[in-house]
Amino acid sequence: MTGSMYASVAGLRAHMQKLSVIGNNVANVNTQGYKKQRTMFRDSVYSMYSSGGNGTSTVGGINPSQIGYGSMVGSIDLNMSSASYNPGNPTDCALVGDGFFLVGDKTVANTIDGNDPSTLKSLTLTRVGDFQFRADGYLCDGKGNVVYGFLAVNEGTDEKGDPTVSDQLVPIRLPYWERVPTTETVKDPDNPDQTITRDTFKYEIRFPTDEEKRDPNAGATDPVKKIPIQDVNKPQHSDNRVDMETGAATEDESKMEDLDFAEFSNITISPDTGAITGICREGDLPVVIGYLAIGSVTNPNGVTHTGNSYYKCQDGAGDLRISMLGGVQKDLGITNVNSYMVQQEDNNNNNPGGTTDKKPLPPGTAILSTGGTKMMVGFLEAPNVDLAEEISELITTQRGYQANTRIVTVTDSMLEELVNMKR
Repeated sequence: MTGSMYASVAGLRAHMQKLSVIGNNVANVNTQGYKKQRTMFRDSVYSMYSSGGNGTSTVGGINPSQIGYGSMVGSIDLNMSSASYNPGNPTDCALVGDGFFLVGDKTVANTIDGNDPSTLKSLTLTRVGDFQFRADGYLCDGKGNVVYGFLAVNEGTDEKGDPTVSDQLVPIRLPYWERVPTTETVKDPDNPDQTITRDTFKYEIRFPTDEEKRDPNAGATDPVKKIPIQDVNKPQHSDNRVDMETGAATEDESKMEDLDFAEFSNITISPDTGAITGICREGDLPVVIGYLAIGSVTNPNGVTHTGNSYYKCQDGAGDLRISMLGGVQKDLGITNVNSYMVQQEDNNNNNPGGTTDKKPLPPGTAILSTGGTKMMVGFLEAPNVDLAEEISELITTQRGYQANTRIVTVTDSMLEELVNMKR
């Protein structure tokens, strides 16, 4: 007789769990980039009251008789669909379609191995693109996590006019600058008809050099391995050393100031390619700082919440692959994440010195297209919570909970009558 009470208690527990999910959705009705959840119920265990039969030549079959013991939460699903977008700051970004921005701390880049695609999962995923360059020169989100992408490695361009960009997935930061001695020809103030040459200096963007990308454990004759750029420590000065006060060349390191990040104005992010461009204050020149990287997972609805609008690509989400907007990776010549150069010799020893060639990398490290994913700049993604839907779910959940409490009350009343029969 108490089976109904056990069933109703299970129903109460299930409805309370669903109420928690609804409460979380309603609490995040104004949380940027929040993705709503839904609760799916399943019926619980059954006991066999009488088994069924297929029938014989003389009697018909009978159906099995089973008694259930309530309901249970079968799954709590995540809905990663987009809803609407809210205007934001000029460097805010919002993705339209599948995909995630990649963030983390400054040291995660050192754990990414081009030969092990699973190391990409150490990065954190987010749909909230509240990006700004902070005082330390890094592009960060609102929680201070650095944004990962691909940095420009020099200010030059190739024959197509595209910037030279590294294939290293690293935190996006501003390049350094230094003052380099030079000369200029000006009119002689004492004799306007004559010109004089005087020493001066100019600002130059300081990009990472090949030596800074060399494997520190490799020998002098070993091939250059493109390891993640060490962003924590500033690079050393080049040989073009200048006195920061006078602009004159000097070898006195005590007069040298540390390299600092270049200052940029009018920083913009391209919605088509994710290119981050700014006007350098020192030279008043447009400079491509880097490109945003987009993470794509096999099952977007299977990512794991970690809080603060962050997700992890864990079990259920599949593989994490790197994408770039608009297929720009083809123009930049980037085909693999953190690929490196190796020396190869043919079997016939026709080339004893070896040739520099790309080493093929395992699946999962390739740069893919975003498959139709777009980006909006100056906007933040709004939550996909429909408040009217959540309130209606709240009402039905409340009524279901009340009905289960009624079952408990009725069962208790029947047990009371049974106990009082002897009196």
